[in-house]
Amino acid sequence: MDQREELVVLEQISQNNLYLKNMNYLVSEYTDLIFSRYMKNDGTVLELGPAEGVMTEKLIKRCDDLTVVEGSKIFCEKISNRFPEINVIHSLIEDFKPNRKFDNIILGHVLEHVYDPIQILSLVKSWLSENGKVFAAVPNSRSLHRQAGVMMGLLDDEKQLNELDLQHGHRRVYDPESFKGDFLSAGYKIDVFGGYLVKLLSNKQIEKNWDPDLIKACFKLGELYPDIAADIYIVASNFR
Repeated sequence: MDQREELVVLEQISQNNLYLKNMNYLVSEYTDLIFSRYMKNDGTVLELGPAEGVMTEKLIKRCDDLTVVEGSKIFCEKISNRFPEINVIHSLIEDFKPNRKFDNIILGHVLEHVYDPIQILSLVKSWLSENGKVFAAVPNSRSLHRQAGVMMGLLDDEKQLNELDLQHGHRRVYDPESFKGDFLSAGYKIDVFGGYLVKLLSNKQIEKNWDPDLIKACFKLGELYPDIAADIYIVASNFR
């Protein structure tokens, strides 16, 4: 990986403001809701790749000791201006060298972006406190809307990067097995696996036609059927 090229890519993504819009915002909100069920809110928190800080805004309301690491200078400046009380570090995750351990480490829709997710997970594991946990969420290639896209001829296969993936700077689309596999390869114990949001349509179609109560119901339905949910998550810890 060329680190200079990676920083350029992150700055390009940061100019699109994709994460503050409609469904993307709701997905980030629900990701935080899921993670909050398992977090130690009185412990130290490290959020990696917060982008525009949708989850940061939620975390800061319940966590007293929050550090964020972001590779985009533009995103760092935005978060620092909004939340001057937290520690914002401009760095690629690969280059970050913390001087302490963390009880909660957040990777909210990050692993689909990075060059080497197993390397990232191995690094992150070394930053965990003795009883610390890692929280990660990614899009799911087995989501119903991707399966429908293949049947309609819009995608060659469920893992093909679509236009929105490319706009977001995604490098891969996980399925449940590959997601779990990266954690196991990096030496984690998976404590919780789940999903949220069942959808058959694109974000634009949902935003245009769906009632807010229907959207809320579909987020909850995804928790019942994680294998076909639009997003999947893992809570993991060190083997002890």
